[in-house]
Amino acid sequence: MEVKQLTLSNFRNYKNETIKFNSGLNVLIGNNAQGKTNILEAIFMCAIGKSVRVKKDKDLIMWDKEFSKISLSSTKSNFSKNIEIYLFQNQNKAIKINGVPIKKMGQLMGEFNAIYFCPDDLKLVKESPEERRRFMDIDLSQLNKIYFYALMKYNKILAQRNKLLKTTSNLKTLNDTISIWNEQLAECGATIIKYRLDFVNLLKKFAFDLQNYLTENKEKLELEYTGIVCESVEEIKKELLNQLNKSVEKDFDLGYTTVGPHRDDIKIVVNGIDIRHFGSQGQQRTCALSLKLAELEIFNSVIGEYPVLLLDDVLSELDLNRQNRLLNKIKDIQSIITCTDFNFDVKCTKFSIVNGNLELTLKTD
Repeated sequence: MEVKQLTLSNFRNYKNETIKFNSGLNVLIGNNAQGKTNILEAIFMCAIGKSVRVKKDKDLIMWDKEFSKISLSSTKSNFSKNIEIYLFQNQNKAIKINGVPIKKMGQLMGEFNAIYFCPDDLKLVKESPEERRRFMDIDLSQLNKIYFYALMKYNKILAQRNKLLKTTSNLKTLNDTISIWNEQLAECGATIIKYRLDFVNLLKKFAFDLQNYLTENKEKLELEYTGIVCESVEEIKKELLNQLNKSVEKDFDLGYTTVGPHRDDIKIVVNGIDIRHFGSQGQQRTCALSLKLAELEIFNSVIGEYPVLLLDDVLSELDLNRQNRLLNKIKDIQSIITCTDFNFDVKCTKFSIVNGNLELTLKTD
């Protein structure tokens, strides 16, 4: 899978720019605040349909403009795909795939796959379980539309159950109606948990090997899904339904649902230490990188090809040895990285970015 061309119109600080990417390593070089990250943001939007940096689409539109457009040409399984995203000030975004408008966001999932990593992704390891659930949700939504739709449905049912918990006046009345929501929540939740369990089983294998590689066998990385762990969807559903029924009184007192996949987490242990809470920043950073690189291997094992790797100012966070090991690891995967300077002796295509403009392209062998 590769990005062939990206065209941005009125997107952030890009008025009208087209960039043609090559296979292998593509390096966006420029000073801070020139627009390098905006390019990665636009590419990743074509994979997941939304920005990873802002919540409102209109914040992506160039100042004083009414609309913005992202157009990405890519190849997947030797087939060409063109994804267009139109952003507007006063209406919802519109998306086309090969010129055909889509009606649901789920139709975009899996059409183009990408992995995005930036220094802020240290939150994946050190901050709340929400970050790790989001990590799983983004990947699994790209890998399987069934997961995406189950997640959307689960969130709607969860919101309805929580509303019921907050607005019902007494526990007796609640018990008369909540079983309907428990059954639906358990149905969707079981599907989500099963996909996550399979994902983490793949993730732990690849991440273990990558942590060894990056640290020269000095750190042993172990992962564990924390939540309901059962073999089948039916077993998970049965256990989740049991937990939901048992938690009704507690949930009524608190006003929200306390059990389910929206509360689950991934335990991350390095050399026997839970580094979510006790690891050094260096360990957390390397672990986050291992998890991101493991995503590449999962995509390759599931769909038969690597996604595009987007690395935003990641090299500056690593020592020289880990920089070289990272570049060696990704040399055969199309990768687009940003940095202020790049002096490594590797085959790559360099792009000079100055204030939202492509100033120079240089291919090195």
